[in-house]
Amino acid sequence: MYHGGTNFGRTAGNFIATSYDYDAPIDEYGLVRQPKYDHLRDLHKVIKKCEPILVYGELTVASLGDNQQSYVYRSKSGACAAFLANNDTKSSASVTYNGMSYELPPWSISILPDCKTAVYNTARVRGNKVQMKMSRIGGFSWKSYKEQTYNDDKKAFMTSGLLEQVNMTKNFMESDKNTFTDTGLLEQVNVTRDRTDYLWYTTHVNISENEQYLKNGQYLALTVSSAGPSLHIYINGQLTGIAFGGLERSTLTYTGNVKLRAGMNKISLLSATVGLYNGGTHYESWNYGVLGPVILNGLNEGKRDLSWGQWIYQVGLQGEALNLYSFRGISSVNWGEASKAQPLTWYKAFFNAPEGNDPLALDMNSMGKGLVWINGHNIGRYWPSYKAHGACNGCDYRGHHNETVCISNCGESSQRWYHLPRSWLNPTDNLIVVFEEWGGDPNGISLVKRVGE
Repeated sequence: MYHGGTNFGRTAGNFIATSYDYDAPIDEYGLVRQPKYDHLRDLHKVIKKCEPILVYGELTVASLGDNQQSYVYRSKSGACAAFLANNDTKSSASVTYNGMSYELPPWSISILPDCKTAVYNTARVRGNKVQMKMSRIGGFSWKSYKEQTYNDDKKAFMTSGLLEQVNMTKNFMESDKNTFTDTGLLEQVNVTRDRTDYLWYTTHVNISENEQYLKNGQYLALTVSSAGPSLHIYINGQLTGIAFGGLERSTLTYTGNVKLRAGMNKISLLSATVGLYNGGTHYESWNYGVLGPVILNGLNEGKRDLSWGQWIYQVGLQGEALNLYSFRGISSVNWGEASKAQPLTWYKAFFNAPEGNDPLALDMNSMGKGLVWINGHNIGRYWPSYKAHGACNGCDYRGHHNETVCISNCGESSQRWYHLPRSWLNPTDNLIVVFEEWGGDPNGISLVKRVGE
């Protein structure tokens, strides 16, 4: 890839970050990456110089040693271009071609546009590496609003005294049929039609006052099996646990102790996708969401399978229904002082565009997982708490290429900085809205610019 890019909004595939860069010669911010850019530019120049011979010439391949070959293109007019290859991954080689000696570094090719002079070698990189860095510009002054966990009673919405908010949410749900009841557990994307990352699964469980665990002061064990990739478990409106899958295996099983009281209890499961599979074979057959089983253990009856009970489904979040990421939507709720470590929380702030033309980004390293908008534009999903793993043993490009030859930043955030296009900004009063799923520290979010050292 020659020019890196950004997966804005919800366009990224499964477990793919917003940064679509791959160390390209031109990065996702539009800046050249040196010395790779010049090295590739020089390669293009020499290939262009050889173009007529490569297109119309005849190829001859000859051995120059145990692991060395010559690839010579010769035209009818007698012009020729030679490519001298050393396939040895460890040792340099001295080869003789046309009576002349050439030194070839390990795993490299020298290009001779006139079959005499080596003007380019793939392993000899000229110029110094230009190290780019993110320079902090400043932070934000946040206000917050707590996302309401799904409650079919609607009283949870009433407690804040926001009658307009309740009506807007109710109208959205009724008009778009985003809330319904069905028997059993449904696949997520078939329900959401990929209009949102989020789907609530809610069921009610009646607990007899004669249950032995109540008398012994014990807990029940809840097991939830999900196709993933991310899950929040709420018991009677209180967050009980969070589970998530991974790139290699997105399915997950959550098992944890839950405290259910005598009488009716509510179990709410918020399933969140992190992009959909978009490649390979039969990717349309992949499933998402809570597919079960969902089992309670520790009752007098032993275990109770809730999978085929009555489940209430709500597509999306209340904040999405209210468009809390827009200038109009933010006025529909009352925002309070921001605090950290609050799951399912919306944050908003205003800022002015910084001077200059340097590319901009958001440093989201203090947050957990969620989405971020600028002036209503969705920058994309962030998940800095998902750490990169593998063996960081430096970079060695000798030999056949694979994804492990140059792994870096092991143990650090899979992505920390999120590209913010300047074209999305106004000179003043820009709105930033963050939806945090897990509970991070918004005071650690900062605006940065990308500059060379």
